[in-house]
Amino acid sequence: MNVADAMTPREDVVTVEIPGTRDDVLEYLQERTFSSVPVIKQTDDGEQFRGIVSRDTLINNPDEDQLALLVKEVPTIAADAAIEDVARLIVEEGERRIPVVDGRLEGIITVTDVIRAIAEGKVEGDTPVGELARKDVNCVYAGTPLPVAERELAYADVPYGIVLDDDRDLAGILTEVDIIAVAEVVEGEADTGESIANQDDEWMWEGIKAVGNSYMPTRNVEIPNEPVSEFMTSDLLTVGKRRTARETAQTMLNNDIEQIPLLSGDALVGIVRDVDLLEALV
Repeated sequence: MNVADAMTPREDVVTVEIPGTRDDVLEYLQERTFSSVPVIKQTDDGEQFRGIVSRDTLINNPDEDQLALLVKEVPTIAADAAIEDVARLIVEEGERRIPVVDGRLEGIITVTDVIRAIAEGKVEGDTPVGELARKDVNCVYAGTPLPVAERELAYADVPYGIVLDDDRDLAGILTEVDIIAVAEVVEGEADTGESIANQDDEWMWEGIKAVGNSYMPTRNVEIPNEPVSEFMTSDLLTVGKRRTARETAQTMLNNDIEQIPLLSGDALVGIVRDVDLLEALV
């Protein structure tokens, strides 16, 4: 299976053009909950791919308006490359969306696209997830105030926390989407300091989960000061070591989740994230 078989083709990819401004990108990040938008430039030789503008870049450069100065170079891949090649690139570079480029932008391929190929049996998927799972599991206590738990997720640089109760037993999972769902942007602060410009406050918080972005801004954001147990998902899906990558990919897609705890009996022994399944192809 090649990248061309799994990617979103160029005609379905939203882009912005140089010259332009940050407002051109904000429209798509806010309305369509993208994490990044490819940037192109029209030349005498036709359309040329120049890079991407991401949500993080806009947040970290609130005073920059010119699109050309916000563009970031990113790894790309060819349409005729094997799915295994893009899986390796995603794992090595830590990018969830890879532009497909051959002089011009031909499409976009994402982690979810590769997960779907695994789930549908189009690529290798027989590896037991016990061989792919991460043994280091980020955990939070059920009684932890949600604002503290948000900081724990941010400092751990992961989008989840496995929740443990008073008896140290598995109680549920807390994800960024759970926090985002109840967070509110605080309006009217006199001094925003180094925070993003006021007009960007709403979009910088909305839709982060939908784009697989682990950046969780907290300045000017109010999070309920209630325990994690009030917001976690307690009806937890889990997998055993012998489940295959394909079966786990199917579970992720069917339930719109990106990580599943790994159990041995009743004991928590690891976590399987969507990007971990790509290791089966590397």
